[in-house]
Amino acid sequence: MKIVRIGFIPLVDAATLLIAVDKGFMAEEGLDVQLVREASWSNIRDKLAIGLFDAAHLLAPMAVASNLGLGHVKAPLVSPISLAMNGNAITLSRKLFLEVQEASDDRLSDPAASARALGKIVRKRAEHGDEPLTFGMTFPFSMHNYELRYWLAEGGIDPDEDVRLVVLPPPYMVESLTRGQIDGFCVGAPWSSLAVDADVGIILHVGCEIFSRAPEKVLAMREAAAADDPDVAAALARAISRAATYVDDPTNRDDVVSVLARPDCIGVGHDAIRGTLAGEINLDSRGGARASEDYLIFGKNNACRPDPRHAVWIYAQMLRWGQARFSTALVEIAKAVYRPDLYDAAIGVREVSSQSLPDVVGAFAGPDLDERDLASYLNGFDIGSKI
Repeated sequence: MKIVRIGFIPLVDAATLLIAVDKGFMAEEGLDVQLVREASWSNIRDKLAIGLFDAAHLLAPMAVASNLGLGHVKAPLVSPISLAMNGNAITLSRKLFLEVQEASDDRLSDPAASARALGKIVRKRAEHGDEPLTFGMTFPFSMHNYELRYWLAEGGIDPDEDVRLVVLPPPYMVESLTRGQIDGFCVGAPWSSLAVDADVGIILHVGCEIFSRAPEKVLAMREAAAADDPDVAAALARAISRAATYVDDPTNRDDVVSVLARPDCIGVGHDAIRGTLAGEINLDSRGGARASEDYLIFGKNNACRPDPRHAVWIYAQMLRWGQARFSTALVEIAKAVYRPDLYDAAIGVREVSSQSLPDVVGAFAGPDLDERDLASYLNGFDIGSKI
């Protein structure tokens, strides 16, 4: 058996990785996987980069940033399989939610309406000389950051000038909201649900209302390691693809919930995990709820297959928010993270028609992305950098 050490963060979007190990799918591929639970994304990134981990449950934008040498030493990574799309939520303190509700001129379920309402509050606070609102997100190179920024900017709020965005590990979000250190946050499941259960937060938007197919997590490996031992990359992809089918099957729901709830996996209550997997989200402690079959996507609609267009979209967000410089060469470096060739070889996919590919992310507002003309894409926004 080949020993493979894999780091993960306790989030429901790690389900396919955790289930692939628990159900013996990894072992059947000849892999002895040792899972290591971590608290922060920077720990996982660093341990993967220096070889303490052979693979990792990783933020998709973090993998792109690693290839581009942003925020850390350049460490080329590849992903032979995507772990999850979506799964995040924007949660506000009860106080701020009620203010947004009062200021809204339309349905709060509409992200454009809620962003406009928040914009009124932010501008009023500035006029009165009040402290800016503070929002938590998990990492600068994350969909949590880009979802927050995209939504805020549609309300006329400059995320770098009008509010504060702070980095917090996912398990610390609820405590920070309880203590009044932040006014809201964007994080992956189940942490928003735990804020609702504690009656300290109200979910304003689930992530799929901002982006319908957000590239959330990937299984990342060092490029050199995947090249040196392609059989391991293929075995990992096959086991996780099989696990995605298992997780997606509602008849396995009770078993999946029991595994994920264990202290060595995610370690939270069954109900929060069950609701996340079913796409049935309690928005507040008073009975408000929302349901979406796209709340968290694992394997359906070919979601496991790495899509290089996601890397281009992520790079475009980095450009918009001043995290990266533009060059056509960097576009190709970013795309190199997503390796559909490795996935296709492992799973046995022969050909994927371009017509079968869904929209890149399905943003609720803003221009469409054309990777051949990122300048026009960025010019389509009132707030953000241009090239």
